[in-house]
Amino acid sequence: MSKKIYIVDDNENKNYKYNIKEDTDIYHFSINSSCEVEIDLEKEGVCLNYFYNNINYDDNKFSIKVNHLKSNTHSELYNHGVNVFCNKLMYYVDGVVLKNSSKCICNQDNQIINMDNGKSTICPNLLIDNYDVDSNHAAYIGKFKDEYMFYLMSRGISREEAYRLLLHGFLINSEKIEKDKIELFLNEIEKI
Repeated sequence: MSKKIYIVDDNENKNYKYNIKEDTDIYHFSINSSCEVEIDLEKEGVCLNYFYNNINYDDNKFSIKVNHLKSNTHSELYNHGVNVFCNKLMYYVDGVVLKNSSKCICNQDNQIINMDNGKSTICPNLLIDNYDVDSNHAAYIGKFKDEYMFYLMSRGISREEAYRLLLHGFLINSEKIEKDKIELFLNEIEKI
């Protein structure tokens, strides 16, 4: 059983530091906020799932660094953002595996959807100093695919409702989320 942590930032600039010693799922929801996150995986065999979801209206930056300090540690990062206007949204995502940390898994999935002509940047970095590591990263910046909108609208769903459904599925990307802990964020999705 994983420890669960919920964070909801609303128009704030914050720094977070975690020392992970047990399997942990972090659900981080951000509304128009910038933040820096640093996570140390301090116990051999520990697993981290980090879900960062944000709605962005101004120029903001999200920075996360996961340090694999022991062997057999596992990190899965899912960073999903929606850039609503013609503004800047930047993701800096670092996975660090030290030379003495073997058999680690370090994965990243980074996506930003631009609703308008925003300027988004994703810098996925895997700083690996050990050959016995499984690591991957992905980065996507763009709009929802036209075929998604076409499919939903061909089923009689309005353009506005199709966008709302796609946003909800994109930003609430885990079935394990306790929705009562993120009501503020769910309400913000409805405003877009």
